[in-house]
Amino acid sequence: MNSQCYTVAMDLSVCQLRNFSISFLSSVLGKESATVTVDNSSSGASVVAIDNKIEQAMDLVKSHLMYAVREEVEVLKEQIKELMERNTQLEQENNLLKTLASPEQMAQFQAQVQTGGSPTGAAQAVPPSGPTQVLPSAQNSGTSG
Repeated sequence: MNSQCYTVAMDLSVCQLRNFSISFLSSVLGKESATVTVDNSSSGASVVAIDNKIEQAMDLVKSHLMYAVREEVEVLKEQIKELMERNTQLEQENNLLKTLASPEQMAQFQAQVQTGGSPTGAAQAVPPSGPTQVLPSAQNSGTSG
């Protein structure tokens, strides 16, 4: 990487860009001790070669990023699917509990909701598992007795 740089500002910038491009390309490709030389006698050809290598490295980075994004999208789609299934299950459970709740329990729940009571407090006042536990035990005690 010890290429000779000229004192003209434009040539100096090109030389710095070459050195940066070479080090960037080496780090992207994982070659810490990569030996890339720049031939000043054919600077046009070496610039084209470096540009091609930069483009290849950028394509490689792009493909890795796209792969990572696709993986993340698949994970998020799966999470959305699971959450939608859980939401449907909870809606069905909610509807069942509403049908099993007594009018007094529903009135108490509505009063708590209107006064700004927390849903957790409402769930504690009207245990959601109460009616569902009573029915199976009533059926079990009726069949066993």
